[in-house]
Amino acid sequence: MQQLLKGIKLKLPARKSKYQAIKKMPTGIEGFDEISLGGLPCGRTTLVMGGPGCGKTVFALQLLVNGAMQSREAGIFVAFEEGTRQVVANAAAFGWNLPLLEKKKLFFLDAQLSPTDVKAGEFDLIGMLSLLENRAKAMGATRIVFDGIDVLLSLLDDPVAERREMYRIRDWLLQSGLTGIITQKAGSASLADQRYSFMQFMVDCVVVLQHQVVDGSDFRNLRIVKYRGSNFDGDEFPITITAQGLKLAALPPRELTYLVTEERISSGIDRLDHMLRGGYYRGSHVLVSGMPGTAKSTLAGLFAAAACARGERVLFISFDESAAQIVRNFRSIDVQFAPYVKSGLLNMYSLRTRGPKIDDQIADLRAKVLDFRPQCLVIDPFSALAKVTPSVANDSGQQFLDFLKGAGITVLNTSLLMGLDNQEATATGVSTMADTWIHLSYVVLDGERNRALTIVKSRGTGHSNQVRELILNDKGVTLADVFIAQGKVLMGTARWEWEQQQLAARALAHNTADYKKLQLELAQAEGAVRIQAIKTEMEIRTAEIALLADATGSATELRKSNKVMRQKLRQADIVALPPLSKLRKTGVAVTTARNAGR
Repeated sequence: MQQLLKGIKLKLPARKSKYQAIKKMPTGIEGFDEISLGGLPCGRTTLVMGGPGCGKTVFALQLLVNGAMQSREAGIFVAFEEGTRQVVANAAAFGWNLPLLEKKKLFFLDAQLSPTDVKAGEFDLIGMLSLLENRAKAMGATRIVFDGIDVLLSLLDDPVAERREMYRIRDWLLQSGLTGIITQKAGSASLADQRYSFMQFMVDCVVVLQHQVVDGSDFRNLRIVKYRGSNFDGDEFPITITAQGLKLAALPPRELTYLVTEERISSGIDRLDHMLRGGYYRGSHVLVSGMPGTAKSTLAGLFAAAACARGERVLFISFDESAAQIVRNFRSIDVQFAPYVKSGLLNMYSLRTRGPKIDDQIADLRAKVLDFRPQCLVIDPFSALAKVTPSVANDSGQQFLDFLKGAGITVLNTSLLMGLDNQEATATGVSTMADTWIHLSYVVLDGERNRALTIVKSRGTGHSNQVRELILNDKGVTLADVFIAQGKVLMGTARWEWEQQQLAARALAHNTADYKKLQLELAQAEGAVRIQAIKTEMEIRTAEIALLADATGSATELRKSNKVMRQKLRQADIVALPPLSKLRKTGVAVTTARNAGR
């Protein structure tokens, strides 16, 4: 039997687990659904805790409004602390139009109680819950908010009654299937030391809001402390209350994915492009750091001008300096921004920094970017966002830069360093996120300060490691070649003086060479004259020799002629003598032969 069963594959029906994943209800609150991985638990109870002014009521009410407007789900708001009319009036600042929603999708119940209406041991919520159940069925409601439940509990003033009524609400929510949100005030003590800390154990999800003041600026934060049956991000996230309601600050992406290209774009300085092997990478993040006055803004402006010259849209964000002043200042180095502003290629956005609170500013900048859709972005200086609390700026700044890189925007931001120690560090810590880091510093020599530029790093490309002098004048900006003399790099006036000395030395050497050349040419000319004189004398002597030879030849011929004539006159025989050379060969004396002929 076992052998028969070996070749048979039995297909058993799949088991159905009685435990299913928790269902979640999206809140529609920007950022919260991401950290809660989907929203609040459906059909369960969530406790929202926080101090005064942290946004508990806004969070709960926004949950109902988003459900009605986005999901077409009805909701109920039960107010134990404020009157419902006051709640509706306060919500008008967010543009939610609650009176219109109240007619169809929202129901507000004023549950304010006075101490005379509540007696411990005799009071219960059965009647109110029955009313709410009927209303929920009639409306088809799926969400309900109990706002300020701690007000009711404080009136009971009996721990047993407090727990009884809270358990009554929890059990009622489970039976009705409504998704419940309970808000409760919390003091500055730890969560475990809160008066109604037992509520944190009753509910399925706990959200804590905080409102604090740091260095004169207020901060609101949100943290999910507990979430039964679900994972969640338990970090503390900054929140802000805007004209549209409460929202979390921009969250970092769970995975860094963005487009990477090999395209290069100009920095606006030809020699800097050469040092970078062709310029910045498109879509990269460039950091220019330096002390005040080292020309950080100048490099940022040249980058913006080069992008506009290519026909690209540029957003120039500056802090503590107006756009008109920036346009005027750049004219001093022959950079004209006005035509680009007029054409719409350049959008200059200037604002004043607001201390350590940067969450609102980052949100404004994101909105500006989404509205203008630039291809290049300048932030001058980025360090202005973190004048007091750089730790806060690090997170928000990194999230903003991740957002820009994901959008494919090439970013150049400047970072201000204080002091004259040339320390290469940034106030906001963004140097680790920069793809290319250019550092500007001062070189102090012989009572003079000059600007120096060096490339600290440039990811994905080789770059020069030289320290170049940055020169600004009314004709523009350039980088001088490295000038080394006497074993050190010279800049500014010291370089100019050394160059003048070298020019003078070269001029003196040139003049000396010219003088020596003239002397040699003169000596050569004198020698040529002497040679010509000798040649002339040789010609004269040659002529004299020729004349002498001619005269000698004429005399010989005359003698011969006279001899012949004499022989003829004497009628003697004319004997032809052989040549003298033959006579010598025959050994005959020349004189004898000549005498014989006579």
